Amino acid sequence: MSGRGKFRIEPFKHRVELDAQYAEKTWKILKDAIHEINHRNASGLSFEELYRNAYNMVLHRHGKALYDGLVETVTEHLREIAAAVDGVQGDHFLTELERRWQDHTKSMQMIRDILMYMDRIYVQPHSLKTVHDLGLALWRDHVMRSPSIKARVQAAVLGAITRERNGEQINQSLVRAVSSMLMDLGEDVYVRDFEEPFVATTVEFYRSEAQTFLASSDCADYLRRSEARLEEEHRRVKEYLNARTESRVVLRVEEELLSRQMRAVLGMANSGLETMLRDDKHDQLALVYTLFKRVDGGLAAVKEMMAEHVRSEGKTLVMDPEKGKEPMEYIEGLLRMKAKYAAAIKASFASDRNFVNALHQSFEHFLNLNTRSPEYISLYVDDKLRRGLKGASEEEIESVLDRVMTLFRFLQEKDVFEKYYKQHLAKRLLGGRTTSDDAEKSFILKLKTECGYQFTSKIEGMFNDMRTSRDTMSAFRSHLEEQAKSGIVPMDAVAAAAPASATAQGAAA
Repeated sequence: MSGRGKFRIEPFKHRVELDAQYAEKTWKILKDAIHEINHRNASGLSFEELYRNAYNMVLHRHGKALYDGLVETVTEHLREIAAAVDGVQGDHFLTELERRWQDHTKSMQMIRDILMYMDRIYVQPHSLKTVHDLGLALWRDHVMRSPSIKARVQAAVLGAITRERNGEQINQSLVRAVSSMLMDLGEDVYVRDFEEPFVATTVEFYRSEAQTFLASSDCADYLRRSEARLEEEHRRVKEYLNARTESRVVLRVEEELLSRQMRAVLGMANSGLETMLRDDKHDQLALVYTLFKRVDGGLAAVKEMMAEHVRSEGKTLVMDPEKGKEPMEYIEGLLRMKAKYAAAIKASFASDRNFVNALHQSFEHFLNLNTRSPEYISLYVDDKLRRGLKGASEEEIESVLDRVMTLFRFLQEKDVFEKYYKQHLAKRLLGGRTTSDDAEKSFILKLKTECGYQFTSKIEGMFNDMRTSRDTMSAFRSHLEEQAKSGIVPMDAVAAAAPASATAQGAAA
């Protein structure tokens, strides 16, 4: 005891000598315990005592013997498991594999608890696999990648999925368990041992099914069946496969059912895209848009096919000699056609700007094939402003003029339209046959907005000149009437001015 009244514990003066057979004896205790755990006989074990034994082995520098003994013992056990699993035949094979896997994971959890000190003190500094990871690696190498078992697992799982695709019921929970096991063994195991073969069989299945669909379906039915298949594959992954598989497998289904068959499906006679467009099958067109939006270049192909159809139909219309004899019917036909396909794009193609632009380009192409299109548009406007809009509301007038402007925008020779429009406007104004000054002004304003001030300056000049003339004649008549009342001019002079005044009033009407 020191002078301050405190005790000091002195260290041992000699090393503590252990029995030379200590490590071997202790490992035998632990090995026997691991054997019991692996055979589900752990209820009589003292885990506290086992932990202490493992702790002492590591503490006294026997960590390597403990770790190597664990590898050897678990490997021996798993080889027995592999043989037992491989001996099971028929539908019970996957069930037995999954049961053995659950037993193995539970056993390794117990063993990990016993060897926790080894994991922390010996395994980590030596960059070895932890007990948990070791259990996964040994199962992978000695059970899952046993050549026979690996092949049988692939065949059983892929066969089950194929049967389900063909309408049979399968044990989804069992397939889900096997899928989870493979992912637990490592993503590379899941990919190499399942996902890659699964994707390959998916390609084969849908390549064959695409041909079956083509032989037995019209276009709309093919698309509906393809949509259903895609939904099935999305659901399949969510129900019992790993999420990472979804994008890969769905992409392959899209390629086989949609990309590779695009032209054959959409080009089907009497049911393909042209028929859908012609017959206003908006629901079917919407399905076309939804499905081919999923694949690279899909919408571009649909857009081009639509444009080809519109150009062909439009060319037939504008080059029809019978239609050329009736300018009103010629323009009405164009307006109906424009409204028809604009409605289809809005209802079925989500007002996709690329489709709108393709429609406009198609109209510009075929409208200008007929050199009389500018004249016919002007005649149509002339007819509407002379008589066709009588009694129409302001909204109805604006609607008609806006529709005409859609065709005007497609004209390449707008100066030709201007020439005819000025001629027709002059006749309306001089003949006093215009329906409404406001309608005339509205259309001129639309032209000015579209083409600029210079395009309409002469047209506006004509209109203003007529208005000035009308106002002047009205003032002149009023002056003559005042003079006649005063007796300055005879009444026959007032009567002589009446025709000119009436013309001006007619123009105002």
